[in-house]
Amino acid sequence: MSTGTVAGTAWPLHAAPADPDITGQLGAWWEQLTTPQPAPARTSVAVVGAVVLVALWVPGAWHLLRHGLTIVHEAGHAAVAVLVGRRLSGIRVHSDTSGLTVSRGKPRGPGMVATAAAGYPAPAVLGVAAAWLLSRGYAVGVLWLLLLVVALVLLQIRNWYGLWAVLVSGAVLVGVTGWAPAAVQTVVAAALTWFFLLGAPRAVLEMQSQRRRVRRQGGRDLSDAGLLAGLTHVPAVVWVAILLLVGVALLVVGGAWLLAAWPA
Repeated sequence: MSTGTVAGTAWPLHAAPADPDITGQLGAWWEQLTTPQPAPARTSVAVVGAVVLVALWVPGAWHLLRHGLTIVHEAGHAAVAVLVGRRLSGIRVHSDTSGLTVSRGKPRGPGMVATAAAGYPAPAVLGVAAAWLLSRGYAVGVLWLLLLVVALVLLQIRNWYGLWAVLVSGAVLVGVTGWAPAAVQTVVAAALTWFFLLGAPRAVLEMQSQRRRVRRQGGRDLSDAGLLAGLTHVPAVVWVAILLLVGVALLVVGGAWLLAAWPA
């Protein structure tokens, strides 16, 4: 046993015992995270996907849901910026569902191209990861993965509206993860997975629609495709096609995992 000396007197040093309530709660969370959830019928998962698809094309619902895609979109820019050695300065999410990720580094080159290209595929990549987890029964793992993304974005948010949007998203996820029954957690995880898989190509189509509108008005193309065109001298419409193909390909892979995961 180690000792410490204060004014010439030896005092035994004892490690503080762990709070049994906290230890028990952590153990319960870990068990919940690593225990496969009961699977709903494949028909239910397909119906959830159909509902999400319809919601993505209803203007009011799309505007509301688009904030979730924007958060993940900007997280994609930020993650790749850090991976290629750029210095992240912050993330903003605006009420019109647009976003901005600021990073410092070389204004051109492969790193900047990768950073600019990462936004639109990011929701689909997250959706594929979630579909893989769901295919193995880890619905709570999907919810914790999304909570991790939200927490990391929260550390970089630099505007009040963005802070509100991220906190609301996090609160919903915490509520479902902490208190919802297992069956509800599984359905919510499946719905969010469909949302990211289906929402990624939907966002690319919206970007192209906005680009057309800007061109008709004689404005400057400030979209990710426009930025990539300036960085690579490849036409923006080609970048739109590439981003759309990536989103559709990941939708096919993730959708196949989702529908194969559940009993008929």
